[in-house]
Amino acid sequence: MDTEHSVDALWERYKKDGDLEARNRLVVQYSPLVKFVAGRVRSGLPPAVEQADLVSDGVIGLMDAIDKFDPDRGLQFQTYAVSRIRGAIVDGLRASDWVPRSVREKIRDIDAAYAKLEKSLGRAPKDSEVAEELAITVAELRKVYSQTAHTSVVSFETSVDDEETPRATGDLPGADDDIPPGFLAAVRELPERDQIVVALYYWERLTLAEIGQVLGVTESRVSQLHSRAALTLRRKLLAAAG
Repeated sequence: MDTEHSVDALWERYKKDGDLEARNRLVVQYSPLVKFVAGRVRSGLPPAVEQADLVSDGVIGLMDAIDKFDPDRGLQFQTYAVSRIRGAIVDGLRASDWVPRSVREKIRDIDAAYAKLEKSLGRAPKDSEVAEELAITVAELRKVYSQTAHTSVVSFETSVDDEETPRATGDLPGADDDIPPGFLAAVRELPERDQIVVALYYWERLTLAEIGQVLGVTESRVSQLHSRAALTLRRKLLAAAG
């Protein structure tokens, strides 16, 4: 019996008979998805976040996906599971959020300044313009972006999450995902370099280090650009939804 037919048999045994051994074997069968998703999310987070914690939360998401998946609907399990896995990882990140209140307040200030300048300038403001509006240095602004790498992933995830079509994360939509309404228009309004980061990270699946090589900047700088883009897109999608 080939692998495909073996997996189909496991699904049938679990869904029709409630066979827990079949369920456990399905968890093992699809466990590489957890490692893949955890790796993608981990690449955009600070070093303090442990890969093992992401994997642990992701396994919970995989088990939930197996329990709730209906093979008769004709959907591909991998696509459904990736969303559930990523959602569980994001829930774990949100529950263990270590970002200080002072940093969150800075995020709100940056959001407000960015929105104000974007309206008055008719374009996406530069870091120097946002920093001037906030009466801080560009270095201080970029430090906040670095500090919010974790927060931007969780915040963006929350803004586009939907119970019926759970979205991935820590990630923006990938090449094979459904795209939230207005998403592409919001991306086109980003600064050119931020658009490149979004495209390379979420569609081409490059790591932050690889994107840095493409752009000729450090991985830290790419992380800052990623955070800036995620915060801006979150704000735009929330505004569009409201």
